[in-house]
Amino acid sequence: MVKECACRIAFTPCLRKLATKANHVLPTGQILKRRFPFTVRRRVPVLLLVAFLGWLTLPVRADDLDDARKLLLTGKYPEAITAAERGVKEEEGSEDWRLLLVQSHMAVGQYSQAHTALTNALGKYPHSSSIRLRFVGRDVKLFNGLPDEAKDFLDEINRLAGSRSWAYRDPANLTALGRAALLLGADPKMVLDRLFEPVKKAAPDNRDIHLAMGQLALDKGDFALAAKIFQDAIKRFKGDADFQFGLARSLMSGSRPQALKALETAMEFNEKHIAGRLLLVDHLVDAEEYEEAEKLLKEVLEVNVNQPEAWAYRAVMAHLRNDKAKEKQFRADALRHYTNNPAVDQLIGRKLSQKYRFAEGAAYQRRALKSDRNFLLAKFQLAQDLLRLGEEDEGWRLVAEVSEADGYDVNAFNLVTLKDTTDKFVALTNAHFILRMEAREAKIYGPRALALLQRAHDTLTAKYGLKLEKRTIVEIYTEQKDFGVRTFGMPDNPGFLGVCFGCLITANSPASSRGSASNWEATLWHEFCHVITLTLTKNKMPRWLSEGISVYEERQASPAWGQVMNPRYREMILGDELTKVGDLSSAFLTAKSDLHLQFAYYESSLVVQFLIEKFGVGKLRAILADLATGKEINQAIVAHTAPLEKVEKDFEAYAKDLAKQLAPGLDFEKPKGIAGMLPGMLGRPPEGTGVVPPATAPEPKPLLDPLKLHPKNFYVLTQTAKKLMAEKKFAEAKEPLQKLIENYPTHTGGDSALWLLALVHRELKETSQERATLTKLAALDADAVDAYLRLMELAAATKDWPVVAENARRYLAVNPLVAQPHRWLARASEELKQPQEAIAAYQTVLLLDPADPAEVHFRLANLFHPTDAKSAKQHVLMALEEAPRFREAHELLLKLPPAEKPAPALELPKP
Repeated sequence: MVKECACRIAFTPCLRKLATKANHVLPTGQILKRRFPFTVRRRVPVLLLVAFLGWLTLPVRADDLDDARKLLLTGKYPEAITAAERGVKEEEGSEDWRLLLVQSHMAVGQYSQAHTALTNALGKYPHSSSIRLRFVGRDVKLFNGLPDEAKDFLDEINRLAGSRSWAYRDPANLTALGRAALLLGADPKMVLDRLFEPVKKAAPDNRDIHLAMGQLALDKGDFALAAKIFQDAIKRFKGDADFQFGLARSLMSGSRPQALKALETAMEFNEKHIAGRLLLVDHLVDAEEYEEAEKLLKEVLEVNVNQPEAWAYRAVMAHLRNDKAKEKQFRADALRHYTNNPAVDQLIGRKLSQKYRFAEGAAYQRRALKSDRNFLLAKFQLAQDLLRLGEEDEGWRLVAEVSEADGYDVNAFNLVTLKDTTDKFVALTNAHFILRMEAREAKIYGPRALALLQRAHDTLTAKYGLKLEKRTIVEIYTEQKDFGVRTFGMPDNPGFLGVCFGCLITANSPASSRGSASNWEATLWHEFCHVITLTLTKNKMPRWLSEGISVYEERQASPAWGQVMNPRYREMILGDELTKVGDLSSAFLTAKSDLHLQFAYYESSLVVQFLIEKFGVGKLRAILADLATGKEINQAIVAHTAPLEKVEKDFEAYAKDLAKQLAPGLDFEKPKGIAGMLPGMLGRPPEGTGVVPPATAPEPKPLLDPLKLHPKNFYVLTQTAKKLMAEKKFAEAKEPLQKLIENYPTHTGGDSALWLLALVHRELKETSQERATLTKLAALDADAVDAYLRLMELAAATKDWPVVAENARRYLAVNPLVAQPHRWLARASEELKQPQEAIAAYQTVLLLDPADPAEVHFRLANLFHPTDAKSAKQHVLMALEEAPRFREAHELLLKLPPAEKPAPALELPKP
């Protein structure tokens, strides 16, 4: 949403005068009635006056003009030019035909012809005072190398709006004035409220006003508002490619599959839609589908050989190929007509930054700012790049400048607001890390996080033979929205646990989990592995390889971390849902669901595992070294392993073999309707069907026993066990669960047989069997906090304090912000004669507002008693303050030495 802000740029005086009258928008047919009074001076020849009025009011042939506009909007550009030229000749008084002619020439890159048409139009009365021609003409001047004249056009629009405001109160002119006002630095909210909204209300069928409002929302980064505007317009303007394209742009950062669908629809309406094709090129570059992107660019340049963005995308791909000569040439081609166009360098730099080439991207943003130091898109992207490179002073200064210049830029507004939060962070440091986090959380688990990062550093730098030259910055955010703003520029990006930019890691705190437990230690290990691989490749690696190595290294660090084969992944692999190795990056961008996105991570890790097992970790390191030189990933793989076709074929066989090895004693075929038909298969109507057997009817006999039909079926065994548990037939539930565990002992999660069998044992009071089952689950599942907690309780009952401590630490790796695991760790450490760890744990418990602070203070006093009488006394007194009748605390206080009396003051001799 466009936010109201105290930091505004006011309208220029002339445009402000016009804006105050904008609420009085007149339909086009009423304009002439306001301009000419009914009485006319006699000395004006009546026929001449009639002729003059008749010429002014001569209507444009609407059908012909609409048909010609449709030619332009559907990509029939030569036909549109021909129709517009004919219209100009036949209706010289029509501004619309002349506008259409200029726009049609510009669409195909005929900039000099567009300039000629513009000059001819402005040279004829009444077009000499046309605001619409001047607004369109600004781009004509820029692409003809006349930036001063382009600026003059904006100044003239401002002057005309002040001197002839009565002439520009129709919807078309007010829309053009609003757009010009934005270019002149007018307050966006004022333009929206005083010009755009009144125009839309008075002329809802005016196409340009919807485009202008949607573009304003896009420019300010308010994609949700933009999507709503374009969706509403699509209902009104059927078959309009521009609105489908606008919707695609709105959705591209948040819902790419939907964006691509809108883009496909736009292409159906206009197969030559240049902006739409360029947006698809943008997507293909992200997906590393460079050959397809090049094909599309060739088609774009066949329509408009001078299209600057098309040449800019070619420069991006040349840069990624490490072809400096082509990159330079393509950039020059992009700037051939509009030589100081800052958008060219901004686009090249933005795409490089999206490939994690932040230093290279920043260099291009600085080039853009040399062309136009007020080009805010480049300034903000440069700020983002610098913040991700750790150059924070300049980065935050640029963010502030953008926000001050444009108080309605959502991304800049969010970052400025975030700065207030990050300024309150505390930093924990060592030789290799700067860990920033909220002060309270830093006290609770900051040292643990720093120790984990150090272990990751020591393990992974040694494995990959890398010495990091600078410290890694790690920022942990308690609010998911703050993490989203710091990481993506926008608050709404759920699903991400952490992101690495090279020397900067951003991560969500356990406080932001919102009910979905995840192991934050595994997340930090995963993200630090990105630091290693991005540094080794100088940020020149595809996403799939970076993610694949990180997930693989999670599994190497702990058998409970990382993704492993499961029934759903097995089904996807054997069901031919594997993505070819050469296309894996696209799997992240076009995932059909969250499951498919997670599968992309898992498949990538399997590719890494396959390469290491078949060719060795040395070959993987060699591939990373080649990437650092700029070699393309598929070429690097081939250079150190085998031809890509063979790698892909062998990997597919490897993955399918792993899938088949998952619980080979079980049948994973899903019986039809197993989820809802199991009760019916047993002779009972399924729940929720509304079928109620008669009260006198005998208990129906089972018609079909699914377990007899499918005795080894994973789904039938699981559903049968759950049904028996629901009926409290716990002893009977043990048999299908034990069969599942016997065949699939590594299955984890809330529906796993291990967890369900533990619940069964608990109900049957089989404590030793429950504990044994939970112990197996805890070793395999990094997020099983309920299992960890129950194991702590069971182990404490038998005074097995090492097991208590082990599971307390497991729990803290998921959620360190609750008191229970800290309390268990403290108690176990006391019993294991580890006073320092016990003290630290109890002190953390106090930070978490325990229900019985007196007990915690008393235990701390006991722990401090042998070595630190002062601290012991402090805690025993705090215990008594909480509970004045605490007998044991009084007894301990009596044992503590009294406080030393202060030395008597010296008496000075009297003078």
